[in-house]
Amino acid sequence: MKGRINKFLLIWAIVVTVVLIGLGIFELTKFFGKSNLFAKKVVNTPMATSTEAPTKEEEEELKWEDDWIKHNGTIYDYNEDIMTFLIMGIDKMDDEVKEVYGEINGGQADALFLLVFNPHDKTTKVIGINRNTMTDVDIYDAYGNYVTTYPAQIAVQHGFGNGLEESCELEKRAVSNLFYELPIHGYAAINMSAITTINDAVGGVDVIPEYDFTTRDFEFKAGETVHLEGEQAFAFLQGRDTKEFGSADKRLSRQKKYLVAFINKVIEATESNPTIAIDIYNAISKQMVTDVTVDELSYLVTTVSKFSFSMDNFYLLKGETVMGEQFEEFYPDQDAMYEQFLDIFYEKVK
Repeated sequence: MKGRINKFLLIWAIVVTVVLIGLGIFELTKFFGKSNLFAKKVVNTPMATSTEAPTKEEEEELKWEDDWIKHNGTIYDYNEDIMTFLIMGIDKMDDEVKEVYGEINGGQADALFLLVFNPHDKTTKVIGINRNTMTDVDIYDAYGNYVTTYPAQIAVQHGFGNGLEESCELEKRAVSNLFYELPIHGYAAINMSAITTINDAVGGVDVIPEYDFTTRDFEFKAGETVHLEGEQAFAFLQGRDTKEFGSADKRLSRQKKYLVAFINKVIEATESNPTIAIDIYNAISKQMVTDVTVDELSYLVTTVSKFSFSMDNFYLLKGETVMGEQFEEFYPDQDAMYEQFLDIFYEKVK
């Protein structure tokens, strides 16, 4: 009997030791992730400019700083503690990302989202970018030589790279330039083939469609709650009728609804399983190109899981979709975009 107790205590001690080592490694991973992320923070600020000049009194009394902005009588300062990440959904169904060659073979960024973490008010915000947003796109030939810069849909910029880091850097720069040269601290470009894995990792997601539509043999009814699993989630997020005008706008609206539910489910799941984001990261690693490391993700998830997030924290650019010579073109409302930008990335100077 004594021998059994000793053996049980030995096994229990081993289990506890393994758990403590695992927790220690996780905490150490978070520590290095925090250090790396803070090292990525840049001191440069966006190139947004004031819409009105400061008064002499404001310059003297407030000791006016060069990076401040004045708009509608209010003075703003860029929040340098904000961390911004670009998430790209690439229109490729390959189970593994591969380097490609030739002109515009890198895949288009059909889904574009800026993930914004603000430690000051402890909020997570998301900006959805219409894939047809017209902006300056750098054009390269089949040999990777720069040709010119030309207005085009922002989604195509990713295609002019090699499908890996080169494509991501091109898309990152295009999005940054669209938002007044906004600092972007990391990116993740994920093949559409990974949608089912990501969705099912959190046990599926509940959504309520705003309108009736059918795609890929799946039928969705307006106002009826549907629990998305497997290929059904892929159909909901990716499917659209390209013959229908404004189909990209409708799809982006669906993606917004889905992502709000998905992010909240990840936040909820993190309380009981702190490594769920890392598990997803590892599960889709072959279908993803990212400059965010596991240790950086570990720190981010455990930190931002305490931040608030709701439908009000999800923004879409206001603007107009028109038919171009061949494809749809989305033109943002510059005034609305400017004010939205100040609201998310700046703070009022008191």
